[in-house]
Amino acid sequence: MTKKIIVYILLSMPLLSMAQKKDKNAQKAAATITVEDMKKHLYIIAGPEMEGRNTPSEGLNRAADYIESQFKASGLVPGNNGSYRQVYNLYKDSMIGAAININGAALEMNKDFQLQSNNYAAEMRFSEAVFAGYGISDEGNRDDYKDLNVAGKLVIIADGVPADYKSSATGFASPSSSTGKMNAAISKGAAALIIVYNNFPRSEMRINSNWSMNSFRTAQSPFTFTVSENAVSKIMGEDGKNFFSKLKEGSLASKTYAAEIELVYAKQTQTTTASNVIAVVEGSDLKDEYVFITSHYDHLGKRGDVIYYGADDDGSGTTGVIEMAEAFAKAKAAGNGPRRSIVFMTVSGEEKGLWGSGYYANHPIFPLEKTTVDLNIDMIGRSDSSRHYGDTLNYVYVVGDDKISTDLKVISEAANKLYTKLELDYKFNDPNDRNRIYFRSDHYNFAAKGVPIIFYYDGMLKADYHKPTDTPDKINYPLMAKRTQLVFYTAWEMANRNDMLKRDIKLEIPKR
Repeated sequence: MTKKIIVYILLSMPLLSMAQKKDKNAQKAAATITVEDMKKHLYIIAGPEMEGRNTPSEGLNRAADYIESQFKASGLVPGNNGSYRQVYNLYKDSMIGAAININGAALEMNKDFQLQSNNYAAEMRFSEAVFAGYGISDEGNRDDYKDLNVAGKLVIIADGVPADYKSSATGFASPSSSTGKMNAAISKGAAALIIVYNNFPRSEMRINSNWSMNSFRTAQSPFTFTVSENAVSKIMGEDGKNFFSKLKEGSLASKTYAAEIELVYAKQTQTTTASNVIAVVEGSDLKDEYVFITSHYDHLGKRGDVIYYGADDDGSGTTGVIEMAEAFAKAKAAGNGPRRSIVFMTVSGEEKGLWGSGYYANHPIFPLEKTTVDLNIDMIGRSDSSRHYGDTLNYVYVVGDDKISTDLKVISEAANKLYTKLELDYKFNDPNDRNRIYFRSDHYNFAAKGVPIIFYYDGMLKADYHKPTDTPDKINYPLMAKRTQLVFYTAWEMANRNDMLKRDIKLEIPKR
């Protein structure tokens, strides 16, 4: 037998032994994850008292209190320097006043102009404005700013896309999208932006912004207003009359127009907080390395008197985290604790744009380089109505196990084969998946920092997804418990193996 073969066998022994022999201690702990307990927790988390757990809201705070109480009852230690909470700030702007004055004449709000609600408070005066076509800057394809110096200036651009233009990208990444046009204006150094809209106004302007984490920014966007075709003619004169017809004909060229233009926006800002709930089962000889198990406990809240309960999304995952925390805590109390520390984190703000996990990834409590894996659970209580193959009552979508680490799939499949025998469906591992599921839950903020992840998911349930009908009575509790046990067994192996997971695959992010 060659030396190379001997080394391979030795390295493979932990996984081989796992594949051949069940761990009775793991089974005893997993058996505490029960249908009865999961139902009890979920009817509370997705109950009417939580009012849909919007971020931020009192219902969300009540849900956080409940999760914390369960972590305490199971004997877990606080995850943030003596606290079970990691708190982050949220901001909401309300407009006090806004105005556009052109050559001393005031425009009328909602008739002639509107503004972006995320504008900063400012008053700017310009003696000229530069017209830059559609405001598209697409390298090697089209540049409406060619030969224009707009640094520190007011720029006028048109909404929409020219008929002869084919963008180099789609979605938010497209240079012709509102985000793409804004990025172009920023890169060119524009101080302010007026966007001309056809059929103005399309809807009445909101004077209050949504809650946001982004009150403090690395860079400010240009001061931005939208105006009607009639309003822009007050700056551009005859050129601005029948603005969109001339633009379509190609008779409007880039040009600087002289006018006295005053732009004003005043606002006040509310501040509140939301939190991630974090608890730890401390490890033994490898306690300074970490296995994360995560879910999001927020949902969509209330709209009027209608509650969006969010039982599957993601009360199911949150219930799973609570049950696994108890299982690992009981195992430790029985003398079978994990070698690595297990961090249980339920995050808020996922529905708003992965806020809580994003805040954690940028403000980690435990070193990300010592975080061996994040096992994230977002919707594990239902069956995908569009899945017309296999056993619809004995599967789970496994996402991300083919990315970042070659260890992930081996451990995941071995745990499933040995213990739970679910159908592992890899449908959403496709990087060209049009739903982009890999990028849409909290694991992604770990993956973006290089942490290996697996995401467990039951599928997009069109009938109840993000609707008030996502209620606890529709959950398949035996299936939810089985899926939770799969995550538990996978975490058990990852917490107790000798080595952290390899990070040997570069994460590729396909263009949208």
